[in-house]
Amino acid sequence: MNVQSTDRVLLESYLSGNKSAISQLIERHSRRVRDYIRMLVKDRDAAEDIFQETFIKAVRVIDEGRYTHNGKFLSWILRIAHNQVIDYFRARRQNKALTEAEAGYDVLGSLRLSEQTVEDRIVARQIESDIRSLIEALPPEQREVVFMRYFTGLSFKEIAEQTGVSINTALGRMRYALINLRRMIKEKNMVLC
Repeated sequence: MNVQSTDRVLLESYLSGNKSAISQLIERHSRRVRDYIRMLVKDRDAAEDIFQETFIKAVRVIDEGRYTHNGKFLSWILRIAHNQVIDYFRARRQNKALTEAEAGYDVLGSLRLSEQTVEDRIVARQIESDIRSLIEALPPEQREVVFMRYFTGLSFKEIAEQTGVSINTALGRMRYALINLRRMIKEKNMVLC
């Protein structure tokens, strides 16, 4: 029996009431998940906290019936771990604001002008990916206006000319796109900063 089918058996056993099955499933994948987190987060205590939070979140999703087994439990749990790492780095970055006296060189009182760290790059890539997926979920007319405005830098006049609509229509589409993006961000409890 391969790992994927054994994962399925353990999940089904857990959902049928065998509470020890989830412990076996966690134990089976704990080393890979822990190593992955430690590779990204050099702080051992923080990595352990993220590891615990990853499996707590996974069990919660399974208990709520939102997990659908597609033979890739390890991939799914690693994705949760990755998102937990991103959340950790975002929280850390938000707490990195410095006073001018502490920074000595940064009149804005933040680290934004300093070199990007590995963590900053990981967070930036994740934010970009999150934003792109949100934009892809917009209706086509709204998606087109957002793309033309933010990714090609066109003015609303140029957007109106290229799409064959009035400037007011182009502005309205952008307004509704922003409303929809804010709604989706709120629904998904996303932090984009």
